[in-house]
Amino acid sequence: MSTVVDTPFLDIAGLTKRYAGVTALDGVDLSVNAGEIHILIGENGAGKSTLVKCLAGIERPDAGEMTLAGAPHRPAGAAGALRAGIQVVHQELALLPALTVAENLFLQRMPRRLGLVDRGGMRRRARELLGQVGLEVSPDTPVERLGIAQMQLIEIAKALSVDCRLLVMDEPTATLTPRETATLFTQLRRLTANGVAIIYISHHLEEIFEIGDRLTVLRNGQRVHTGPVAGLTTAELVRMMVGRDLNAEYPPVTARPVGEQLLRVTDLRVTAGAPPVSLSVRSGEVVGVAGLVGSGRTETMRAIFGADRPAGGSVEVRGRAVRIAHPRDAVRHGISFLTEDRKAQGLVLDLSIAANISLASIDRVSRLGLLRHAVENAAARELSSRLHVRATGPHQTVRALSGGNQQKVVLARWLAADTDLLIVDEPTRGIDVGARYEIHQLLLTLADSGKGVLVVSSDLPELLGICDRIVVFSKGRIAGEIARPEFDAERVLNLAYSGYLKNGISA
Repeated sequence: MSTVVDTPFLDIAGLTKRYAGVTALDGVDLSVNAGEIHILIGENGAGKSTLVKCLAGIERPDAGEMTLAGAPHRPAGAAGALRAGIQVVHQELALLPALTVAENLFLQRMPRRLGLVDRGGMRRRARELLGQVGLEVSPDTPVERLGIAQMQLIEIAKALSVDCRLLVMDEPTATLTPRETATLFTQLRRLTANGVAIIYISHHLEEIFEIGDRLTVLRNGQRVHTGPVAGLTTAELVRMMVGRDLNAEYPPVTARPVGEQLLRVTDLRVTAGAPPVSLSVRSGEVVGVAGLVGSGRTETMRAIFGADRPAGGSVEVRGRAVRIAHPRDAVRHGISFLTEDRKAQGLVLDLSIAANISLASIDRVSRLGLLRHAVENAAARELSSRLHVRATGPHQTVRALSGGNQQKVVLARWLAADTDLLIVDEPTRGIDVGARYEIHQLLLTLADSGKGVLVVSSDLPELLGICDRIVVFSKGRIAGEIARPEFDAERVLNLAYSGYLKNGISA
């Protein structure tokens, strides 16, 4: 655990923030000590992100006071918070895709030599930072070529690259493997040993017990508990977060009949030099896709859906060869895809909930080329209710929703499209424990109804909890497949690391 100085470095009293009649924070108190990892937890929409935005100068609170090291903290924008020594790793990434990894790491403070940018020095320092978080990519790689988990590690490396007094991390391990998470925790302990205060937001309850000193629980914008992590149980945490008991972390998986083959992919190559990949999904199946960051999981799913053009291979839908050159082709053939990056690729943030939900099924809410708003709104209300989306109504813009509720809107879109095969990439990234259960239940219900579900996840317990079988990627190829009766976490991890170990990369 951390070396905690029992003197509040950050003290928040009575923090209140309202949006269009919705109270996001209702008189919240919070204190964080120097050298402490303070866990902040709660359901999606509980107020966690709003509190962080007020602290980071992104939002101005309506009431309440914040003090930092005994001095009033009223940041004039994000730059003011940075000057005060506050670094934030947001759940939603803030990288510039066209720039390289090194340029993103040092964007606002590029090292100079003789008046020019010292690119050699910048690359060397970038390699050091990437090594600290366990990311093996070239500093010269454009960020747009990386996956979401790799981008997350770059955000973390960027935060670790500067001296800070308070580090705020919002779901930093949502897409990371156990090895990458362990590397991050080592760095966090190094920081707290030097007196840095850390606010750590996570929906992974096991992380709370591993790294947390104290925690604060928010529910419906109010603080319901603050105290030491030691002595708490998982059941107590869940009860405080959701206000009710959850009898199990995952819904029960019952035996269901497996029907016809919905999808068969043969010798698919995502690039000319990539290994061939073959996999299949049958009606009534939930098939998991495991693997390390950069193992080819997401790239393969994007190629199947037509988001990226593959270099070779074939795709069959219901036993018939099809050509999928664009996502609209995939949807026409009954395939939908929930992307891992919901904000950049899954949503139109400034459109309403209703408009986002109907994007993939516009013909169902139109007549003679004219959109029927009443029908669109009614469909949005029904699906929002079914998925428990917290919003003021179908007219609310998606940008105003919490990350978890945004994810539910993307799911609602594909439910409205009623496709036969649903590919979901990191479906519960940044989702609270109660909403996770609801999403898992929904995926199992879809399989029960005869749909096929393909789940890509960096959360191995998630795959073990809901899948019928798991396909394991390692360095671009499928290293193995495991059926539910033989599920074993160590076996999955051994397969995931197998392609890298052969090449001398230590696990």
